Amino acid sequence: MPREVEYEPVSVKELLAEMKDTAELLIDLSYSAVLLRSDTVAEEVIDLESRMDVLQLRARMGLLMAARNPEDAEALAPVLGVVGAAEKISDAAGDIAKVVLEDIGLPEAMRAALPESVETLVRAAVESESGLAGRTLGDLNLETETGVRVIAVRRSGDWLTDPDADTVLEPGDVVLLRGPEDGVAEVYEDLCGAAYEPPDPPVESSADLDRAMDSVVLMKDISELAVDLAYGAVLFDDDGLAEEVLELEAEVDALQSRFEAWTLRAAAEVDDPVSLRGLVHLAAATEVISDAALEISEGVLRGLGTHPVIQEAVLESDEILARYGVAAGSRLDGATLGDVAVKTETGMRVIAVRRGDGSRAPSGKETGWVVSPGPGTRLHADDVLIAKGTRAGAERLAELTD
Repeated sequence: MPREVEYEPVSVKELLAEMKDTAELLIDLSYSAVLLRSDTVAEEVIDLESRMDVLQLRARMGLLMAARNPEDAEALAPVLGVVGAAEKISDAAGDIAKVVLEDIGLPEAMRAALPESVETLVRAAVESESGLAGRTLGDLNLETETGVRVIAVRRSGDWLTDPDADTVLEPGDVVLLRGPEDGVAEVYEDLCGAAYEPPDPPVESSADLDRAMDSVVLMKDISELAVDLAYGAVLFDDDGLAEEVLELEAEVDALQSRFEAWTLRAAAEVDDPVSLRGLVHLAAATEVISDAALEISEGVLRGLGTHPVIQEAVLESDEILARYGVAAGSRLDGATLGDVAVKTETGMRVIAVRRGDGSRAPSGKETGWVVSPGPGTRLHADDVLIAKGTRAGAERLAELTD
């Protein structure tokens, strides 16, 4: 039964930061539940979804108490949009989890399409005999040593969604690990004392079904990118980023249309068309996430600007967004992201690059935004990077751009 919620004075900034962290965690967990066919992970999603319901109610109450006149209402409207968007993401993640919990039909081959898109995420219990128990995350330095990050800790029924270097791993804690499979397997065994077992390889499927599943994966990747860019748009009050979110949302809509056509064609080729229901649920929920991204950036798109409380909340969230200009003569000037191994060296993921002023660009250099750049993306002086990761990683990235 839903718990009762009453008004109490709260920091809206802290609530928004927690909602952002929880929404991003929910996206990871929900798709991992599908990948691993794990009821346990799916149940964690449902628990977090319930927690998000309480957070959004408290945030709305706080915002209503803060609006004293029409000017306040106009300034706070984008904040309400961010609150509503986080709740949409939470609901969509819950719908994805129910595909697993309610045994809604899903092609076994779907698990073949997800691993390249979903970084390995595993739920592990901290055993009392573990050599990692009783130590802080800063002392363990897992991210540098193994590439694995503890993204959340559940302790005595409560979630800590922003563990930091001072967080101590205690026996009985349930931690969520994210990173490369080799690193996750190593840390999992150190925590649990048991070997990590990856999911079995799936069976082959038809060409039309493959296209439908690839569309869902692409929709997922674009939707997640849109959420990241949307938070970047409100953090930096950047019209260009907000317009990129609008284009990405339209791209997801187009992909969903193609997905529907391929799924209907595939239904004629499978023995049990009902087994495709889960795929339809995944696509619908993923499209909702892209809609939520657009809702986050809508205040910027409509000229309402960004309320300072949103900017402060994004800066205080677990995974931060950082913006750096590439200085002339820096290690990144003239190099590709792969040349410098930015992700490996800093742990930061560059999600967008804004090209410098075209009047100063070398011959053939493009201008405007490059969304989701890859290892082959070459950088130049005056380019601006938008990257996502930890605060320590942001400091390392700053050194590469100076």
